Amino acid sequence: MRMDLDIAQAPATRSPLPAPDPLGPAAGWALALAAAGAAGLVLWWLPAVAAGGTPGLATPWVEQLGISLAFRMDGLGMLFALLITGFAAAIAVYAGGYLKGHPHLGRFFVYLAAFTAAMLGLVLADDLILLFVFWELTTITSFLLVGFEHGSAKARRNAWQALLVTGAGGLALLAGLVLLGMAAGTMRISEIVAMEGLTADPLYPAILALLLLGAFTKSAQIPFHFWLPNAMAAPTPVSAFLHSATMVKAGVYLVARLHPALSGTEVWMWSLSIVGAATMLMAGLLAIRQTDLKLALAYTSVMALGSLMMFLGSAATVAIAAAVTFLLVHALYKAALFLVVGSIDHGTGTRELARLGGLWRTMPLTSAAAVLAAGSMAGFPPFLGFIGKELKYEGALAIAEEPWPLATAAVLSNALMVGLTLVLILRVVFGRPGNTPRTPHEVSPRLWLPPLLLAALGLLCGIAPDLVGASLVQPAVTAILGRPEVVALKLWHGVNLPLLMSVATVLIGVGVFVLHRPLAAALARVPAVADRLWDGLMDGIMRGFSALTAAMQPGSLRVYLGASFLALALPPLAWLALGGGILPLLQPSVTPDLAAIGAAVLASAGAVLAAAAKRRMTAIGGLGAVGAGIAMLFTIYGAPDVAITQLLADVLLVVMIAAVMVHLPDLTGRRTSRLRDGAIAICVGLAVMLLTLAATGPAFDRSVADAMAALSVPEAHGRNIVNVILVDFRALDTFGEIVVVGIAAVAALALIRLRPAPAAPANRENTP
Repeated sequence: MRMDLDIAQAPATRSPLPAPDPLGPAAGWALALAAAGAAGLVLWWLPAVAAGGTPGLATPWVEQLGISLAFRMDGLGMLFALLITGFAAAIAVYAGGYLKGHPHLGRFFVYLAAFTAAMLGLVLADDLILLFVFWELTTITSFLLVGFEHGSAKARRNAWQALLVTGAGGLALLAGLVLLGMAAGTMRISEIVAMEGLTADPLYPAILALLLLGAFTKSAQIPFHFWLPNAMAAPTPVSAFLHSATMVKAGVYLVARLHPALSGTEVWMWSLSIVGAATMLMAGLLAIRQTDLKLALAYTSVMALGSLMMFLGSAATVAIAAAVTFLLVHALYKAALFLVVGSIDHGTGTRELARLGGLWRTMPLTSAAAVLAAGSMAGFPPFLGFIGKELKYEGALAIAEEPWPLATAAVLSNALMVGLTLVLILRVVFGRPGNTPRTPHEVSPRLWLPPLLLAALGLLCGIAPDLVGASLVQPAVTAILGRPEVVALKLWHGVNLPLLMSVATVLIGVGVFVLHRPLAAALARVPAVADRLWDGLMDGIMRGFSALTAAMQPGSLRVYLGASFLALALPPLAWLALGGGILPLLQPSVTPDLAAIGAAVLASAGAVLAAAAKRRMTAIGGLGAVGAGIAMLFTIYGAPDVAITQLLADVLLVVMIAAVMVHLPDLTGRRTSRLRDGAIAICVGLAVMLLTLAATGPAFDRSVADAMAALSVPEAHGRNIVNVILVDFRALDTFGEIVVVGIAAVAALALIRLRPAPAAPANRENTP
């Protein structure tokens, strides 16, 4: 209603659209070239890393805490670094065409470059705290990218959701990394993964829980899965880069990186297996019910992340090989499919499955990329996805604890993937022409070439798996397991149980395709519980803080002062009470004379009079008596200068109150408020008294006082130690206090002279 009203009241003339960013295209090409150069550097290191080398560098950062700027590349880091840099180059080329003419194109590439650098730092960091720093940088930069279209309320809301979910997990991760460093005695990751016995450390359960919480939030595991599909509000290049190949796999990387040090326990295996399998099945069902092609792909990404977590729960070589191979497979086909969806959206004006069809006639190159990438997603031979699927089944069967439940979950989730693939190929690409908002047409080469190359890589690596087997997969498996391993990728393993499971997957997938529409309609009736719970949680937090704000800021100066005084008085009282130091302090250490007793009685009587007074002049008189009594005490105990200061302060207070008295309301107050204020005053008085007694007790350390006394004459040429401290030793503090008092005086004068502005005369000509 509000939006419609705003539109209805908008003026007839529209403000001109922002001009395109002239530096945006150049920034895109610069990022593409830089990322391609970095990918070439990684490829140059590939033979050395595949042979077992670990190039790196380290320099001290925070030496007192053992933190260093340490980077190291092993097989796992090399695989991720190659994916990050290679995909960044392809995405930069694609985004230049996809966002062509966007007024903030240059800003987009700055965000994208920052995210790429943060991801590279994360996967190459060899220090726990350094890893966390880059982890949080990916969180912040992904927030900027997801909310790039900041004019959209949906983009802003979903960007905040992603930031809060992953940021909360990041706090848990920081605690886990600190505990891990304490248990290991070092912050260097390479040293930690080479250790033995960390699983027997008393801190292991807490470490594992905190680290997995950080990994599960980052990689969208149940119950934190909802943020990733919502992050599809980001531009399609962001979805292709962050949510398929890089950022969402940061949690997977963390689990894989710490696998040698923390795996091998029941809690490790069951946590990853159960959460991964549940995420895999749940996301597959949610993908089927989506009508937006991009959202359907987002849920298949969640499904893939769940399967990766499930396999990382095992210590079997084939399970880890399945995880690494599928990580590579998923990155290739999912990034390609996201880019295809963006091209389809550009070429047709929609991503709705019901409105798309027959694109092979009008968008042949985009359709070719879609068919190749979808074939790898479904695991059809001869794509690399087929090899990955066979390894997934072997890996599931190799999990000795519960092979058949996990294998069944893998078959069912892959069957759902096959069904969605057939929908994409047989309806969107080869089906009857759809009813699209725009006449379908092929997009520019910058939009069809990157997805076609990525999809073709999936086919090429499937036909020649040795291209990635010995150079990428095997070194990564070796790094994860912490021992040398031999991994051979083959397209054909003969007739065996995994092949039979693949056949069953295809058959079930065909059934899912046939029943897609009624199945999607049935699943659409299931409410989106997680997202609603999130909104309810956010609303509850907002209501709670609103109530807290209303309670803490009621607009009453009396409440503010009372709360401030209690905040100052209660902590020292609690500290003294818990330490058992109140009763000993109450024992008299000196015998006061009659003059001191009289001064104390005068001050006490003045305080009681001020508290009980019903007229302001009486209250001022009581405060004057308090000041006079305290000044007498200062004089009796040898501090005449402080007494003079006290008297001057009292005179200034009387003058200020007399100046503003005519503007003050009557002095009224209910009995309950007076009792409350009296209780607060007693607490503050007790706190000051007890702290003073504690400071001047038998254990008083006179070293500082003696040093000031010894330095007062030779350094400051004064025998009054208090004056010397204020004027010479702490002159800047005194100057600051004078400035504060002066500012307060100016503000008080402004308030005293404040007068309400005269009412403006009515304009009779405009009066109806």
